[in-house]
Amino acid sequence: MTPLKLGTRGSRLAMAQSQQVADAITAATGRPVELVIVSTRGDRDRTRPLAQLGGKGLFTFELEEGLRQGTLDLAVHSLKDLPTDDPDGLIVAAFPEREDPRDCFVGPQLDTLRQGAVVGSGSLRRRAQLSALRPDVELVDIRGNVETRIRKVEDDTVEGTILAMAGLNRLSISRPDIQPFSVDQMVPAVGQGALGIQCRADDPEVQGILATIDHPHTRTCVTAERAFLAAYGGGCNVPAACHVTVQPDHLHGVAMAENAQGTLVRVEHTHTDAVALGQALAAMVRPTEDG
Repeated sequence: MTPLKLGTRGSRLAMAQSQQVADAITAATGRPVELVIVSTRGDRDRTRPLAQLGGKGLFTFELEEGLRQGTLDLAVHSLKDLPTDDPDGLIVAAFPEREDPRDCFVGPQLDTLRQGAVVGSGSLRRRAQLSALRPDVELVDIRGNVETRIRKVEDDTVEGTILAMAGLNRLSISRPDIQPFSVDQMVPAVGQGALGIQCRADDPEVQGILATIDHPHTRTCVTAERAFLAAYGGGCNVPAACHVTVQPDHLHGVAMAENAQGTLVRVEHTHTDAVALGQALAAMVRPTEDG
C-alpha cells in the first residue's frame, strides 16, 4: 500500500503532533503515512518579531505549495497558524480532538514575581493580557521553539515566559514551574490546542481518510473561533482572542480584544450556531471610533 506523504515543519513539536496524526490515520484505516519535513519562512527567520514578518502564511505557505504540486498528500498545521480563508485548491479536511487550549506561565509564581521582572513573549495577545494581570513587569520579545524559550528562563535571559499547554503536553514536558492560566485570566488564541489537517480540494480519497480522525466537537468550536477572527480581522498582528466550548444545549464563547485606548475588552456570549457566535463576539469587541 502506497504511504501517504504528510508534510510537517521540522521542530520537535511539529514532528510530535504530525506523528500523532500519522499514527491515528494508520490505526483508523490501515494506510501507512510517511512524514516529509518542510522548512517554512517562519522557521528560517527567527530573529524578527512575528508581527514584523507578517502573519499570513508565515508557517504554512511552503506546506501548501507542496500540496498543490503533489509532493505532499496532506499537511499538519497548528490551527492558530492557519489563515481563516482556504487558499485556492486546498481545504482543511479534519480537526482531530483538541489538546488543552490554555496558556501557562513558566517561571516563578506569577503573583510573587518581583516588580520589574523581565518576561519574554513574542505574542501580542499574551503580552496584552499579562500586562493586564501584572502591569509592573517588563515584557520583551522572544522567539524560538518550546525548548528554546524554556532555556531562556533557565539561563536567566528572562525570568518567565508564556507557552501553550498543548505544546508542553504533546512534548511530554512536565515541570514544577508550569502554571496554567484559566481562560478567565488569559483567553487562548483562536484554534489554540487544535490541529488542522489540510489536503487538496480535488482529492476525495484523502478527504475520506481524514474524515476518520475528524472530531465533531473540536470542529464546531474552532469553526466559531475562526469565524470570530475572520470577522474581527488582523490575524496575529492584533491582540485579540476567542475561545468556544460546547455546552449541552448551546455554544459558549469568550472573546478579548484591545480597544483604541489600550484597554482590554472581554465579553461572553452564547449561541446555537458556530459561525453566528463567532461573528457576534467579534462585533462585541471590535473597536469603535470612540474606543
